[in-house]
Amino acid sequence: MAKAEPILPVQGLASKLKTAAGHAVPPWAGRVTRTTLRGDLTAGLTGATLVLPQGVAFASIAGLPPQYGFYTAMVTPVVAALFGSSWHAVSGPTTAISILVFGALAEHFVPGSPDYISAAITLALCVGLFQLILGIARLGVLVDFVSHSVMTGFITGAALLIAVSQIRHVLALNIPRTESLVEHFGLLWEHLPQTDWRALAIALLALTTGAAIKHVRPLWPNYLLALFAATLASLLFGGSEAGLTTIGTIEGLLPVFELPALGLGFVQEFGGAIVAIGLVGLLEAMSVSRGIALRSGQLIDGNREFVAQGLSNIAASFFRCYPGSASFTRSGVNFDAGAQTPLSAIFAALFLAAILFFVAPFFAYVPISGMAGVILLVAWRLIDFREIRHIVTTSTSEIVIAAVTFLSALFLSLEFAIYAGVLLSLALFLKGTARPFIGVGAPNPDSPRRKFMAAAENGLAECPQLLIARIDGPLYFGSVEFLRRRFRRFEIERPEQRHLLFLVKGVGEIDLSGADFMIEEAARRQKRGGTFHLQLVTPRTIAKLARLKVFKALTKENIHLSKGDAIAAVVPTLDQSICARCTARIFLECPGPEPEPSSDSGRSASGT
Repeated sequence: MAKAEPILPVQGLASKLKTAAGHAVPPWAGRVTRTTLRGDLTAGLTGATLVLPQGVAFASIAGLPPQYGFYTAMVTPVVAALFGSSWHAVSGPTTAISILVFGALAEHFVPGSPDYISAAITLALCVGLFQLILGIARLGVLVDFVSHSVMTGFITGAALLIAVSQIRHVLALNIPRTESLVEHFGLLWEHLPQTDWRALAIALLALTTGAAIKHVRPLWPNYLLALFAATLASLLFGGSEAGLTTIGTIEGLLPVFELPALGLGFVQEFGGAIVAIGLVGLLEAMSVSRGIALRSGQLIDGNREFVAQGLSNIAASFFRCYPGSASFTRSGVNFDAGAQTPLSAIFAALFLAAILFFVAPFFAYVPISGMAGVILLVAWRLIDFREIRHIVTTSTSEIVIAAVTFLSALFLSLEFAIYAGVLLSLALFLKGTARPFIGVGAPNPDSPRRKFMAAAENGLAECPQLLIARIDGPLYFGSVEFLRRRFRRFEIERPEQRHLLFLVKGVGEIDLSGADFMIEEAARRQKRGGTFHLQLVTPRTIAKLARLKVFKALTKENIHLSKGDAIAAVVPTLDQSICARCTARIFLECPGPEPEPSSDSGRSASGT
């Protein structure tokens, strides 16, 4: 890999950051009191004990030495706290980001090697820049295209990949990493007789201990206690001297400043991963912030959160960290532990640094199989069975989206899974909008004010010369061809209804193609000896059609603000000889003997 050039400062960025992130002083600074400090200190200490085992576990998932999980847990939350808007969200290493980092880099570098570590740090810089650009440009709407079904499929697939990757550690099998699930299981089966039952017992002990503590005492540091139990079991079996593999000595406990390097080749090669990690990180951050805000009553500034995540990853890359985001687990525990301001996240980072000086030597005794058991628990808790059940029982299209994302994550790549899910979501959405509902209506003589209702469904008589059609949905380039086919069918099935009143009350969007379609339909109706009338409701639609020259083409005589005005204008233009023979007379405006109106009906059908 060619030597990368150092990143250059961006001119004018400071002023844009001030605008995007808000004031120089955090908006929550005024909330700090002696009382809140006590709550933040308690929450910070709780968070530090929680992130201690998580840092090791997540770094392992990312293919990095343990200290890089600690670095990310120290630097990222401090910057995100200073620039973000959420009072309780805590950033740092996360499971989803860790597995994405591993998926992006493992094919190109040996996990844990210097080149791999350097690439992970550069990835943090690139992801931060991408997120910062989105925040400054206010393009946060892009994250909205990553639906819950996409994230459910992605997280479920990532959880299974994490679990599969740990089986070799659980069984203490010395087999190489492989990108193919089929090949991986083949190697596991081949080496299964070599399983170390002591490692398996330690992993199961860690898994069950962590799960039991989480169930009985949710606020206790279950991961830390699970590792403690696994370490005791390992020592009883003889530890490393008896052949059990341990984490070993952790060197360089505190992050140090070091300029990251960024080359154009890196961006070109890992551009897809940068975008995928950036979007997933922002989605995690917004989901965490909004979820806790529902409980705290706080208002979240989404743009500020985007900028904060970008700045936190950029700053983290200068201190040898890999990409991070807001953590669901740590943020929830932070809130439940009594945090009042983002100072709790800063205190957690400081407590973590202090605790490491005392407990780091003990990691030399922590068994790898015990850590694998903890990671299996992390993977299990990632799977949202309630959301999966909700998707399966409610929507076929959402099932397809989640399934495609899930299978893509398992058998293709994690970043491609995100893109596949998003593109499929958009395709299914566009398919739905390309077929808007077209209803044919008529006034109901038995209802007050002769309310217009669906004609066929309610057995209502229609005017033999006038077709009244309503659109519910967007009238844009994607739906025009569908509408054209539907209207041609009207011409074939209803040849005598040469006049058309088109109601656009429920239309969501109209573009140039939709406007041209209405002008085209008006010309066809006129050529057949009929007329095309348009009824509008919203000022926005009226203004837009005026800009698109629809008013000029149809003339103001054919554009109306109510059905009453429209019918009053259309009925006199109908063929009076046909009207004379007609017995339906569904409109009060029809010539000849008036139909008997309801006792409380309005003066005219046009009133509705």
